[in-house]
Amino acid sequence: MVRIGIVGIGFMGWTHFSGATKFTEDGKITGSKLKGAAVTAICTRSPEKLIGDWRSIQGNFGPRGANLDLTEISSYDNYREMIKDPDIDLIDICLPNDQHEKVAIDALEAGKHVIVEKPIALDPKAADRMIAASKKTGKLLMVAHVLPFFPEFKFAAEAISSGKYGKLRAAHFRRVISPPKWSSDMSDFQRLGGWGIDLHIHDNHFISLACGIPKQVFSRGILEGGFVNHVHTQYVYEDMSYAVSAVSGGIAAEGLAFASGFELFLEKATLMYSAGTVAGQWCADRPLTVIENSKAKQPKLKGGSEWCSAFTSELQLAVDGVRSGQVPDLLSAELARAALKMCHAEARSIAAGKAVPV
Repeated sequence: MVRIGIVGIGFMGWTHFSGATKFTEDGKITGSKLKGAAVTAICTRSPEKLIGDWRSIQGNFGPRGANLDLTEISSYDNYREMIKDPDIDLIDICLPNDQHEKVAIDALEAGKHVIVEKPIALDPKAADRMIAASKKTGKLLMVAHVLPFFPEFKFAAEAISSGKYGKLRAAHFRRVISPPKWSSDMSDFQRLGGWGIDLHIHDNHFISLACGIPKQVFSRGILEGGFVNHVHTQYVYEDMSYAVSAVSGGIAAEGLAFASGFELFLEKATLMYSAGTVAGQWCADRPLTVIENSKAKQPKLKGGSEWCSAFTSELQLAVDGVRSGQVPDLLSAELARAALKMCHAEARSIAAGKAVPV
């Protein structure tokens, strides 16, 4: 069995734990959602969370944290002690973005496989050091970009790669939020790398995966302290007729806590999807729709119905990677680094007022 230790019990730590673990409404752990793996340890500096009181956790989707019975879970208040534990195989890093590099490299050098929440790091040079540490130690470094595991985006990626509807001709992506008052950890967006990294990197990763890595980006938007707060980007490919764009940022009105979607124009079909949290309610104003000729249908999507199902699939793939000794393509650190470089290129493009190379 692959034994998982989660470092950082904020919103993403709670999400990963929920994606991996079965528990009752009263917080009693009843098993694992993962095949051949389970969360066996957690690490947090919070005294309350160490004893299972996670009710202070709140995110922009899913339920609040719960009061959990952690009797069977090892607890650490220092990650350096956790990575010494011989009964942990995979360290799952859910810490703030600026802490990813140090903890990942320490865990790799301690002989642990690592999966780190997106972004891989804030600086491409830090990503380079993390990848180098993985190669030196022979331990897997995986990056948790969850977007391809959500059913709508999984369907879209497979539609593009399979050629079922012909070649992709154009695409537009949207991912916006209001300033996140729900989390003190998110209050300083510059510490997270700006919304151009913390939020928009989802789009850049998916675009790199499904559409290919562009040679240039041409961006307009809002920079604050050198970090992107809002961005509109045109991705420039060798084929000048291939049009891919995205809008992302953190300047939406408070009532629009989150919104995401896409329009994909393939040779034989158009795919549309739009959903978000509007005035406190989740609203799928355009469920995934496939339009062929004059007909439109909403395909049956594969995937669990829980709020954390995509994270269950993501973690299962990481576990499968540990068992096989190979990093799955969807969790590639190199692809995560490419997405990060695109984010930095967008900031440069806004500052320069022109297209810049990725």
